[in-house]
Amino acid sequence: MGLNQQSRTPAISGPFRKCGSVRHTCVVDGDTFWLDGVKIRIADIDTPEVSEPRCASEARLGARATDRLVSLLNGGAFDLEPLPDRDEDRYGRKLRIVVRNGRSIGDILVSEGLARTWSGRREPWC
Repeated sequence: MGLNQQSRTPAISGPFRKCGSVRHTCVVDGDTFWLDGVKIRIADIDTPEVSEPRCASEARLGARATDRLVSLLNGGAFDLEPLPDRDEDRYGRKLRIVVRNGRSIGDILVSEGLARTWSGRREPWC
C-alpha cells in the first residue's frame, strides 16, 4: 500500500468501525485510525482523548469525535496526503491529511467543534 512519503495513496474507502481487540481497519479515536494494519494519525487536527480523558466533558467530546470520524471515513472514498517534511510521529504512526473531494476531513471535524487545528502541541480539553 502506498503510505510512504513519496507516493500519494489512491482513493480509499471503508468499511471502518471502532477498534476492538483486532486493529486492522478501524478507528481508535477522533484523530487516529488503522488502515490495512497501518496506524495513521490525522496530521492537521487534535481531538479529545478517549483512552485517558482528564475530565468527563473530554470523554464525551472524544466519544463524539470518534463516532463522527467513523462516519466520515465510511462516507465515501478519500485520499491520504503525506506531510512534506515528516512521515511519522514519535509513536510510529503515519502522519497523513485525510482528504475527500479536495476538503480535509480534519477541517470538517474542526468546523463541527469536535477537533482543533493542530498547533504543534497538545492543548487541554478540560
